[in-house]
Amino acid sequence: MPDFIRIDPHSRVPPYEQIRTSVANAAAKGEIPVGYKLPTVRALADRLAIAVNTVARAYRELEQAGVVETRGRSGTFVAAGGDDQRAEAVAAARDYADAIARLGLGPQEALDIVAAALRQGHR
Repeated sequence: MPDFIRIDPHSRVPPYEQIRTSVANAAAKGEIPVGYKLPTVRALADRLAIAVNTVARAYRELEQAGVVETRGRSGTFVAAGGDDQRAEAVAAARDYADAIARLGLGPQEALDIVAAALRQGHR
């Protein structure tokens, strides 16, 4: 059973959202590869001691977001879409790093610029 899926029972974040976020983040970071088979809804619900419908909702939302795909009775798997998005982000980061180097700015200044842009809502 994967350790990256955890529930904090004291959190104000609903359990289905904690599951959704855990899986989405792990997929985006490459911690779980494309094609990785997630636990069944029932198995994960049993392990986390939560309702089956809670896990089912998390998996549905992950599927709608393109993070996972359900293959009938075969199970739920990490989808390739997450890797494509990460690859695009890595390419954009490399382009940005090249531009910053051409401008003669240092790494910390480059990070500060990105942080400021993200705070302003620019993506």
